[in-house]
Amino acid sequence: MFEIREIKDKKTWEDFLAECDEKTFLNSWNWGEFNKTMGDKIWRLGIYQQQELIGVVFIIKISAKRGTFLFLPHGPNLKRQATRDKRQVLKILLEELKKIAKEEKATFIRIAPIWERNEENIKIFKELDFKEAPIHMHPELTWELSIEKPEEEILKEMRKTTRYLIRQGLKNKDVEISKSKKLEDVETFNKLYQETVDRHNFVPFSFDYLKNEFLVFLTDDQIMIFLGKYKGEVVSSAMVVFWQKIAFYHQGASSSKYPKIPVSYLLQWEAIKEAKKRGCRLYNFWGIAPTEDPKHPWAGLTLFKKGFGGYKKEYVKTQDLSRSKNYWLSFLVEKLRSKKRGF
Repeated sequence: MFEIREIKDKKTWEDFLAECDEKTFLNSWNWGEFNKTMGDKIWRLGIYQQQELIGVVFIIKISAKRGTFLFLPHGPNLKRQATRDKRQVLKILLEELKKIAKEEKATFIRIAPIWERNEENIKIFKELDFKEAPIHMHPELTWELSIEKPEEEILKEMRKTTRYLIRQGLKNKDVEISKSKKLEDVETFNKLYQETVDRHNFVPFSFDYLKNEFLVFLTDDQIMIFLGKYKGEVVSSAMVVFWQKIAFYHQGASSSKYPKIPVSYLLQWEAIKEAKKRGCRLYNFWGIAPTEDPKHPWAGLTLFKKGFGGYKKEYVKTQDLSRSKNYWLSFLVEKLRSKKRGF
Protein backbone atom coordinates (compact mmCIF):
# COMPACT_ATOMS: atom_id res chain seq x y z
CA MET A 1 0.00 0.00 0.00
CA PHE A 2 2.73 2.46 1.02
CA GLU A 3 6.24 2.71 -0.43
CA ILE A 4 9.23 4.89 0.49
CA ARG A 5 11.49 6.03 -2.36
CA GLU A 6 14.31 8.55 -2.63
CA ILE A 7 13.52 11.71 -4.61
CA LYS A 8 16.38 12.99 -6.74
CA ASP A 9 14.50 15.47 -8.90
CA LYS A 10 14.17 19.10 -7.72
CA LYS A 11 11.00 19.76 -9.72
CA THR A 12 9.17 16.72 -8.28
CA TRP A 13 10.13 17.84 -4.76
CA GLU A 14 9.21 21.50 -5.13
CA ASP A 15 6.00 20.82 -7.09
CA PHE A 16 4.79 18.50 -4.33
CA LEU A 17 5.52 21.05 -1.60
CA ALA A 18 3.62 23.70 -3.56
CA GLU A 19 0.49 21.61 -2.85
CA CYS A 20 1.15 21.33 0.90
CA ASP A 21 -0.60 23.66 3.35
CA GLU A 22 2.03 23.37 6.10
CA LYS A 23 5.66 24.04 5.15
CA THR A 24 8.66 26.25 5.82
CA PHE A 25 11.82 26.92 3.84
CA LEU A 26 13.45 24.14 5.93
CA ASN A 27 11.55 21.78 3.63
CA SER A 28 12.82 23.41 0.43
CA TRP A 29 15.17 21.72 -2.04
CA ASN A 30 17.66 24.53 -1.48
CA TRP A 31 17.76 23.94 2.28
CA GLY A 32 18.96 20.44 1.46
CA GLU A 33 21.60 21.88 -0.86
CA PHE A 34 22.67 24.26 1.90
CA ASN A 35 23.12 21.37 4.34
CA LYS A 36 25.28 19.58 1.79
CA THR A 37 27.55 22.65 1.56
CA MET A 38 27.95 22.39 5.35
CA GLY A 39 29.21 18.83 4.97
CA ASP A 40 26.06 17.05 6.19
CA LYS A 41 24.74 13.81 4.75
CA ILE A 42 21.11 14.18 3.69
CA TRP A 43 18.18 12.15 2.36
CA ARG A 44 15.08 13.30 0.51
CA LEU A 45 12.40 10.64 0.73
CA GLY A 46 9.01 10.41 -0.89
CA ILE A 47 6.07 8.51 0.63
CA TYR A 48 4.00 6.89 -2.11
CA GLN A 49 0.56 5.31 -1.91
CA GLN A 50 -0.34 3.26 -4.98
CA GLN A 51 2.28 5.19 -7.01
CA GLU A 52 0.92 8.57 -5.90
CA LEU A 53 3.29 10.84 -3.96
CA ILE A 54 1.45 11.74 -0.73
CA GLY A 55 4.29 12.95 1.49
CA VAL A 56 7.93 14.00 1.58
CA VAL A 57 10.53 14.07 4.32
CA PHE A 58 13.95 15.67 4.48
CA ILE A 59 16.53 14.03 6.75
CA ILE A 60 19.91 15.30 7.97
CA LYS A 61 22.55 13.18 9.66
CA ILE A 62 23.96 15.26 12.50
CA SER A 63 27.25 14.26 14.08
CA ALA A 64 27.89 16.04 17.36
CA LYS A 65 30.08 15.43 20.39
CA ARG A 66 27.02 14.26 22.28
CA GLY A 67 26.25 11.65 19.60
CA THR A 68 25.05 11.03 16.04
CA PHE A 69 21.36 11.37 15.23
CA LEU A 70 18.93 11.72 12.33
CA PHE A 71 17.02 14.99 12.23
CA LEU A 72 13.83 15.82 10.32
CA PRO A 73 13.37 19.63 10.34
CA HIS A 74 9.73 20.74 10.10
CA GLY A 75 8.53 17.48 8.63
CA PRO A 76 7.08 15.25 7.40
CA ASN A 77 5.03 17.20 4.85
CA LEU A 78 1.80 15.55 3.75
CA LYS A 79 -0.83 16.17 1.10
CA ARG A 80 -4.13 17.29 2.55
CA GLN A 81 -5.86 13.95 1.92
CA ALA A 82 -2.94 12.04 3.50
CA THR A 83 -3.36 13.84 6.82
CA ARG A 84 -6.28 11.49 7.54
CA ASP A 85 -3.78 8.60 7.74
CA LYS A 86 -1.04 10.49 9.59
CA ARG A 87 -0.41 7.77 12.14
CA GLN A 88 -0.11 5.05 9.50
CA VAL A 89 2.12 7.19 7.28
CA LEU A 90 4.43 8.05 10.19
CA LYS A 91 4.57 4.39 11.23
CA ILE A 92 5.65 3.31 7.72
CA LEU A 93 8.18 6.16 7.53
CA LEU A 94 9.56 5.15 10.91
CA GLU A 95 10.52 1.71 9.63
CA GLU A 96 12.68 3.35 6.96
CA LEU A 97 14.16 5.81 9.46
CA LYS A 98 15.11 2.97 11.80
CA LYS A 99 16.97 1.25 8.93
CA ILE A 100 18.91 4.43 8.13
CA ALA A 101 19.63 5.02 11.81
CA LYS A 102 21.09 1.52 12.11
CA GLU A 103 23.27 1.95 9.00
CA GLU A 104 24.50 5.36 10.16
CA LYS A 105 24.98 4.27 13.80
CA ALA A 106 22.61 7.01 14.98
CA THR A 107 21.69 6.91 18.66
CA PHE A 108 18.29 8.54 18.13
CA ILE A 109 15.83 9.95 15.59
CA ARG A 110 14.63 13.52 16.13
CA ILE A 111 11.58 15.01 14.42
CA ALA A 112 10.60 18.69 14.60
CA PRO A 113 7.04 18.18 13.28
CA ILE A 114 5.18 20.68 11.15
CA TRP A 115 1.91 19.34 12.55
CA GLU A 116 -0.42 21.53 14.57
CA ARG A 117 -0.03 21.15 18.33
CA ASN A 118 -3.24 19.39 19.33
CA GLU A 119 -4.19 16.29 21.35
CA GLU A 120 -4.59 14.05 18.31
CA ASN A 121 -1.13 14.81 16.89
CA ILE A 122 0.59 14.60 20.28
CA LYS A 123 -1.06 11.21 20.84
CA ILE A 124 0.27 9.85 17.52
CA PHE A 125 3.88 10.45 18.58
CA LYS A 126 3.30 9.02 22.06
CA GLU A 127 1.77 5.84 20.61
CA LEU A 128 4.87 5.38 18.44
CA ASP A 129 7.17 5.60 21.51
CA PHE A 130 8.49 9.11 20.94
CA LYS A 131 9.23 11.44 23.85
CA GLU A 132 9.55 15.21 23.93
CA ALA A 133 13.10 16.32 23.13
CA PRO A 134 14.96 18.24 25.86
CA ILE A 135 15.76 21.02 23.41
CA HIS A 136 14.35 22.42 20.18
CA MET A 137 16.44 23.14 17.08
CA HIS A 138 13.92 25.12 15.03
CA PRO A 139 10.87 27.16 16.08
CA GLU A 140 7.93 25.26 17.55
CA LEU A 141 5.97 28.50 17.90
CA THR A 142 6.06 31.08 15.11
CA TRP A 143 4.40 34.41 14.33
CA GLU A 144 2.81 34.85 10.91
CA LEU A 145 1.24 37.79 9.12
CA SER A 146 -1.10 37.58 6.13
CA ILE A 147 0.10 40.16 3.59
CA GLU A 148 -2.48 39.70 0.84
CA LYS A 149 -4.30 42.84 2.03
CA PRO A 150 -3.45 46.37 0.78
CA GLU A 151 -0.51 48.06 2.53
CA GLU A 152 -2.72 50.60 4.31
CA GLU A 153 -4.86 47.82 5.75
CA ILE A 154 -1.77 45.93 7.01
CA LEU A 155 -0.55 49.14 8.67
CA LYS A 156 -3.97 49.76 10.19
CA GLU A 157 -3.97 46.33 11.89
CA MET A 158 -0.55 46.82 13.51
CA ARG A 159 -0.02 47.84 17.11
CA LYS A 160 -0.45 51.62 17.33
CA THR A 161 3.15 52.12 18.54
CA THR A 162 4.58 50.01 15.70
CA ARG A 163 2.62 51.91 13.08
CA TYR A 164 3.74 55.24 14.61
CA LEU A 165 7.41 54.20 14.62
CA ILE A 166 7.26 53.07 10.97
CA ARG A 167 5.82 56.46 9.99
CA GLN A 168 8.48 58.24 12.06
CA GLY A 169 11.14 56.24 10.24
CA LEU A 170 9.67 57.21 6.87
CA LYS A 171 9.79 60.90 7.83
CA ASN A 172 13.38 60.76 9.11
CA LYS A 173 15.73 61.72 6.26
CA ASP A 174 18.69 60.21 8.13
CA VAL A 175 17.11 56.74 8.02
CA GLU A 176 17.66 54.66 4.89
CA ILE A 177 16.77 51.04 4.07
CA SER A 178 18.61 49.32 1.23
CA LYS A 179 18.23 45.86 -0.31
CA SER A 180 21.18 43.75 -1.39
CA LYS A 181 22.05 40.52 -3.18
CA LYS A 182 25.81 41.10 -2.83
CA LEU A 183 28.02 38.57 -1.06
CA GLU A 184 30.04 41.32 0.62
CA ASP A 185 26.90 42.41 2.45
CA VAL A 186 26.84 39.04 4.24
CA GLU A 187 30.02 40.32 5.89
CA THR A 188 28.26 43.58 6.73
CA PHE A 189 25.40 41.59 8.25
CA ASN A 190 27.81 39.34 10.15
CA LYS A 191 29.60 42.27 11.84
CA LEU A 192 26.29 43.52 13.23
CA TYR A 193 25.21 39.94 14.00
CA GLN A 194 28.28 39.41 16.20
CA GLU A 195 27.42 42.59 18.09
CA THR A 196 23.91 41.20 18.65
CA VAL A 197 25.39 37.90 19.89
CA ASP A 198 27.60 39.71 22.42
CA ARG A 199 24.62 41.72 23.68
CA HIS A 200 22.15 38.82 24.01
CA ASN A 201 24.63 36.04 24.77
CA PHE A 202 23.35 33.30 22.40
CA VAL A 203 25.22 30.70 20.33
CA PRO A 204 25.68 32.25 16.87
CA PHE A 205 25.72 30.72 13.42
CA SER A 206 29.19 30.78 11.87
CA PHE A 207 30.07 33.12 9.02
CA ASP A 208 30.32 30.08 6.71
CA TYR A 209 26.77 29.12 7.71
CA LEU A 210 25.43 32.59 6.87
CA LYS A 211 27.44 32.81 3.65
CA ASN A 212 26.42 29.35 2.40
CA GLU A 213 22.75 29.92 3.23
CA PHE A 214 22.87 33.17 1.28
CA LEU A 215 24.68 31.72 -1.76
CA VAL A 216 22.47 28.63 -2.07
CA PHE A 217 19.16 30.53 -1.94
CA LEU A 218 20.56 33.27 -4.17
CA THR A 219 20.83 30.78 -7.06
CA ASP A 220 17.01 30.93 -7.34
CA ASP A 221 16.66 34.57 -6.24
CA GLN A 222 15.10 33.40 -2.98
CA ILE A 223 17.02 35.54 -0.49
CA MET A 224 17.79 39.18 0.17
CA ILE A 225 19.75 41.17 2.75
CA PHE A 226 18.09 44.29 4.14
CA LEU A 227 20.36 46.98 5.57
CA GLY A 228 18.98 49.71 7.81
CA LYS A 229 21.18 52.79 8.10
CA TYR A 230 21.12 55.85 10.32
CA LYS A 231 23.28 58.72 9.06
CA GLY A 232 25.03 56.22 6.77
CA GLU A 233 25.86 53.71 9.52
CA VAL A 234 24.34 50.21 9.35
CA VAL A 235 22.46 49.71 12.64
CA SER A 236 19.93 47.05 11.65
CA SER A 237 19.96 44.16 9.18
CA ALA A 238 18.00 41.08 8.18
CA MET A 239 18.33 38.09 5.87
CA VAL A 240 14.92 37.20 4.47
CA VAL A 241 14.15 34.01 2.52
CA PHE A 242 11.36 34.07 -0.09
CA TRP A 243 10.03 30.61 -0.93
CA GLN A 244 6.72 29.38 -2.33
CA LYS A 245 4.84 32.63 -1.67
CA ILE A 246 6.05 32.88 1.93
CA ALA A 247 8.71 35.27 3.24
CA PHE A 248 10.76 34.14 6.24
CA TYR A 249 12.58 36.57 8.53
CA HIS A 250 15.26 34.02 9.33
CA GLN A 251 18.28 36.04 10.44
CA GLY A 252 18.29 39.40 12.19
CA ALA A 253 20.88 41.73 13.70
CA SER A 254 20.84 45.17 15.29
CA SER A 255 22.93 47.72 17.12
CA SER A 256 22.00 49.24 20.48
CA LYS A 257 23.67 52.51 19.51
CA TYR A 258 20.55 54.49 18.60
CA PRO A 259 17.67 52.93 20.59
CA LYS A 260 15.25 55.79 19.88
CA ILE A 261 15.69 55.70 16.09
CA PRO A 262 13.12 53.23 14.63
CA VAL A 263 15.37 51.75 11.92
CA SER A 264 14.44 48.10 12.68
CA TYR A 265 10.71 48.88 12.37
CA LEU A 266 11.12 50.52 9.00
CA LEU A 267 13.40 47.68 7.84
CA GLN A 268 10.70 45.10 8.60
CA TRP A 269 8.11 47.19 6.81
CA GLU A 270 10.35 47.35 3.70
CA ALA A 271 10.86 43.56 3.90
CA ILE A 272 7.07 43.06 4.06
CA LYS A 273 6.60 45.33 1.04
CA GLU A 274 9.27 43.39 -0.88
CA ALA A 275 7.47 40.15 -0.02
CA LYS A 276 4.23 41.62 -1.40
CA LYS A 277 6.01 42.62 -4.63
CA ARG A 278 7.18 39.03 -5.00
CA GLY A 279 3.61 37.76 -4.68
CA CYS A 280 3.97 36.33 -1.17
CA ARG A 281 0.80 35.67 0.80
CA LEU A 282 2.50 35.30 4.21
CA TYR A 283 5.31 36.93 6.15
CA ASN A 284 6.75 34.52 8.73
CA PHE A 285 8.56 36.29 11.58
CA TRP A 286 10.02 32.92 12.69
CA GLY A 287 10.29 32.04 16.39
CA ILE A 288 8.64 33.79 19.33
CA ALA A 289 8.68 33.18 23.11
CA PRO A 290 6.21 30.55 24.38
CA THR A 291 5.11 32.69 27.34
CA GLU A 292 4.44 36.33 28.23
CA ASP A 293 7.24 36.19 30.81
CA PRO A 294 9.18 39.49 30.48
CA LYS A 295 12.31 37.65 31.69
CA HIS A 296 12.30 35.22 28.75
CA PRO A 297 15.38 35.80 26.53
CA TRP A 298 13.07 36.39 23.53
CA ALA A 299 10.59 38.67 25.33
CA GLY A 300 11.71 41.91 23.65
CA LEU A 301 12.00 40.32 20.21
CA THR A 302 8.57 38.72 20.60
CA LEU A 303 6.98 42.06 21.51
CA PHE A 304 8.65 43.61 18.45
CA LYS A 305 7.38 40.91 16.08
CA LYS A 306 3.82 40.86 17.43
CA GLY A 307 3.56 44.60 16.97
CA PHE A 308 3.25 44.13 13.19
CA GLY A 309 -0.02 42.23 13.61
CA GLY A 310 -0.67 38.61 12.75
CA TYR A 311 -1.22 35.38 14.62
CA LYS A 312 0.75 32.60 16.26
CA LYS A 313 1.17 29.11 14.86
CA GLU A 314 2.18 26.32 17.22
CA TYR A 315 3.57 22.94 16.18
CA VAL A 316 3.91 19.70 18.12
CA LYS A 317 7.05 19.91 20.25
CA THR A 318 10.25 18.35 18.91
CA GLN A 319 10.14 14.57 19.36
CA ASP A 320 12.91 12.00 19.98
CA LEU A 321 12.95 8.26 19.41
CA SER A 322 15.84 6.54 21.18
CA ARG A 323 17.78 3.89 19.24
CA SER A 324 20.52 3.29 21.82
CA LYS A 325 21.11 3.65 25.54
CA ASN A 326 23.71 6.31 24.60
CA TYR A 327 20.75 8.58 23.84
CA TRP A 328 20.43 9.39 27.53
CA LEU A 329 23.87 10.99 27.61
CA SER A 330 22.77 13.30 24.80
CA PHE A 331 19.47 13.93 26.61
CA LEU A 332 21.29 15.01 29.78
CA VAL A 333 23.73 17.31 27.92
CA GLU A 334 20.87 19.00 26.05
CA LYS A 335 18.72 19.30 29.17
CA LEU A 336 21.53 21.19 30.91
CA ARG A 337 22.08 23.35 27.82
CA SER A 338 18.37 24.22 27.69
CA LYS A 339 18.39 25.20 31.37
CA LYS A 340 21.49 27.36 30.87
CA ARG A 341 20.01 29.34 27.97
CA GLY A 342 16.74 29.86 29.82
CA PHE A 343 14.30 28.07 27.47
